[in-house]
Amino acid sequence: MMIWLLALILVASVAALGYRQGVIRVAFSFLGIIAGALLAVPLAGLVAKVLGMFGLKDPLMLWALAPVVAFIVISAAFKIGALPVHQKVDVYYKYHSGDLRLALWERLSRRLGLCLGVLNGVLYAVLLAFLIYVPSYATVQFESSDQDPKWLRWLSSLGRGLQSTGLDNVARSIDRTPDLNYRMVDMAALLYRNPLAEARVGSYPAFLMLAELPEFTEMSTDKGLLDPWHRQIPIMQLLETPRLVNIRNNPELLKTVWNTTAPDLEDFRAYLKTGRSARYDPIKVLGRWKFDVSAAVGAIRRTRPAMSSRDMQNLRRFMDAAFGKTGLIARPDHSVSLKNSPGLRLQTAAAAAASPDLQTFQGQWKDLDGKYALTFSGTEMPATVEGDRLTLKSDSLGMVFNRED
Repeated sequence: MMIWLLALILVASVAALGYRQGVIRVAFSFLGIIAGALLAVPLAGLVAKVLGMFGLKDPLMLWALAPVVAFIVISAAFKIGALPVHQKVDVYYKYHSGDLRLALWERLSRRLGLCLGVLNGVLYAVLLAFLIYVPSYATVQFESSDQDPKWLRWLSSLGRGLQSTGLDNVARSIDRTPDLNYRMVDMAALLYRNPLAEARVGSYPAFLMLAELPEFTEMSTDKGLLDPWHRQIPIMQLLETPRLVNIRNNPELLKTVWNTTAPDLEDFRAYLKTGRSARYDPIKVLGRWKFDVSAAVGAIRRTRPAMSSRDMQNLRRFMDAAFGKTGLIARPDHSVSLKNSPGLRLQTAAAAAASPDLQTFQGQWKDLDGKYALTFSGTEMPATVEGDRLTLKSDSLGMVFNRED
């Protein structure tokens, strides 16, 4: 009911204004509405840069305000352009024609202005429905309690009003927002409503590179973010947590996250729900792997059955010190990192007494019909994956890894 009331008030007000202003100014306003609606989105990027120069940096605010500001500027330009035209016509009829023609012109101008005003009012009502529909698609899903800001609750209420009256169909008919944007909102709402899904986000193969960025490395242990998230505090309060503020204020990072998520959005949604990825599960080498010291020592023992107990104890102590923190990350872009490793080729007997320096090796992996080859610094090492165990072989050392959860 509120939506219909707003629409009727808007149409009636613009129609009355049209009757008062006359056909020329209302006609220019009509053209301004059409031009503004067509050019608002293409010019939004330029307007966003201008708003940024005035200190507005929040990407969400820029995304929301830039098209609106562009529309207002274009519409205002047409209204300003109408003034000299209206003035010339008005001067002509007042001072260069008779009273009868002046009276006839004023009556015609007002009546045509009223008709065009009704049309303008309808256009404004359609645009208003669109302006409510787009942000309310998100606010309805994120609304949580009376602690939400009044503007968010009010916008959500208007959005539900659009849906109940069927005016959301009108808004969708002129909506050119990519469907991907709405699916991204759905995904964000899913994560907000299910904070325990955070444990799976970092393990999704497409996000392995993102998880290594400084902004995300400690997110899984950041109580300043996780505790409020688990308590389901209002979304606007959650967005003000320090970690999310740092992410929001980094446009390049947001772009990277978007470009990483967009191609795999539906697969990612399925992964959050089931823990399975139709796209990445067949590539068994992908993921994070933790060095299994016990398995590696056992493998060496099997190749050296004559090793004494003392050498075995020394080997175990060395392996714990050298490989206790070693891990491997294989990513979808065929890059691989071996972290906190003392080397690729070790003479374990000679090295047992030393304290090795840990290094990180960057390399590439390739698929060899179900088996894999990992290359570090020109050294190619065959690898096999059986379930949650990865075995990497070199000339002098076999490395055994277990998949991290």
